[in-house]
Amino acid sequence: MATIRPFRGLRFAGVAGDLSNLVAPPYDVISPQARAALAEQSPYNIVGITLPESKDGDRSKYIKYGRSVALLEEWRSSGALELDGEPRYYRYSQKFAVPGAERTVVRTKLLATIKVEPYSNGVVLPHEQTFPKHKEDRMRILEATRSHVECIFGLFEDQDRSLHELIASSPAATLAQLDSGGVGHQLERFDDPAVCARITDAMASRRVWIADGHHRYETALEFRERLGEKSNLIPEDFMLMALCSINDPGLVILPTHRILKSMPCTADELRAKLAEHFEIEEVPSTKILRRIGEIAQGGGRAIGVALPGEVGLVAAVRDLDRIVEQQPGTGSVKLKRLDVSILHSFVFERILGLKGHDFFGYTRDEAEAFASVRDGSPAAFLMNPPTVDDMRAVAECGDFMPQKSTYYFPKLLSGLVLWSLKDFA
Repeated sequence: MATIRPFRGLRFAGVAGDLSNLVAPPYDVISPQARAALAEQSPYNIVGITLPESKDGDRSKYIKYGRSVALLEEWRSSGALELDGEPRYYRYSQKFAVPGAERTVVRTKLLATIKVEPYSNGVVLPHEQTFPKHKEDRMRILEATRSHVECIFGLFEDQDRSLHELIASSPAATLAQLDSGGVGHQLERFDDPAVCARITDAMASRRVWIADGHHRYETALEFRERLGEKSNLIPEDFMLMALCSINDPGLVILPTHRILKSMPCTADELRAKLAEHFEIEEVPSTKILRRIGEIAQGGGRAIGVALPGEVGLVAAVRDLDRIVEQQPGTGSVKLKRLDVSILHSFVFERILGLKGHDFFGYTRDEAEAFASVRDGSPAAFLMNPPTVDDMRAVAECGDFMPQKSTYYFPKLLSGLVLWSLKDFA
C-alpha cells in the first residue's frame, strides 16, 4: 500500500522575517488582489514561487516560471530558506472554530513524501474530476523548480485511529507557531528515528484518498511517468503530502454553493419544474441552510434555492431511487445519490438543460450566495456538504464527484515546509 518517506525539509529561517508574513493559502484559492497583498507583506512571501507573475515586456508567457526557480535558489543561497539536517517527518496541527458550530477542534497531519501511484493501483485514490488546462501551470512550476513547493492533502485509512494517536501523541520538537485568519497553526518535527520508522511501517498497510490537490497529484504522477521504468526509487517517485486520519475528530467539510449566471426559465417556472420531483417549501433566505441541514440529519436529501427577494425554496427529494434512475451517465448508485450529483446531473442537466461548468460560479460563503441574487443572479443553489464516508464510497467505486464537491476546512498553509527533489535522501 502507501509508501512514505521522511524528508529533509526546506524552511524559512529567521533572517526572512516573521513567518506570518511569509506563508500563504494554496495557489488555487488566491485571487489576484489577495496575491498582491501577500506579496506586499514580504519579498520572501511564498506566493513569489507558487504564483509567479507575468510582467510587461516578457517575451513568453513561460518566463514567469523562471522567476519561481530563480527566487527559490536565491532564497536558499542567501539563507532565507534553510535545509533541515536529517530526513524526518513533521507534525502539522491546525486549531480552529468550526463555522456555524460552537466548538473548536484540532486537525492533525503528518507531513511526508509519498510515492505517487497510478489510480489503477488502488493505493492513492481520487474523488473529484480534474481538467487538463488546470494542470499545465502546476507542471511548469514543478519542471522549473524541481521542487514541491506546496503540500497536497490526503486522508489515510485508520479505523481504530491508532496511527492518528501515534502521530498526535509522539514527542516532537516545536518549529513554528502562528495564527492566520483565525486558525492556529503549529509545525513540529519528529526527531526520534524510531518514531519515524514506526510511522513508516504503520502507513505501509493503508490506502490514501486525495482530499485536496487532485491536479497537483496528477501533475506529479505525469512528471514521474515521463521518465519510464527505473530499477531503483528516484526523487521523482515522490511528492509532498499532508496526511490526516480519515477518522480525525478535526476533519471538517464545508459546502460549496453554486451561483447561476443565467437560467433558461423564470423563478416561478423553476419552482414548477422542481415540484414535479421534489417537495417544495418556501423558506426565508437566511434559514435555507439550516432547513436543508435538518433534512439531511433526518436521512433525506435536499437542495436550497436562493432567489431574488427575501424568500427562497427548499427542494427535498421525494423519491431518491427514481431520481437516481433518471440521472444520465454510467456512474454508480452511490455517486448518483449524492446531493451534488442530484444538483448537477438531475436539476441542472435534466430539468434545466444546462450542461458543463460555464453557466455557474462557486462560493463557500452563504452571504455571498445571497448577495449574488440581490445583485442580479437569477438563483443560487445552496448545498449540504458531502461526508467523508460519501467521498470514500465514491472513490472506492472508481467514480468522480463534480469539481469542487468537497471543501476541507481550513486550507493548509503554503510556506511552512518545502521539499526539493535534489534533497532526496
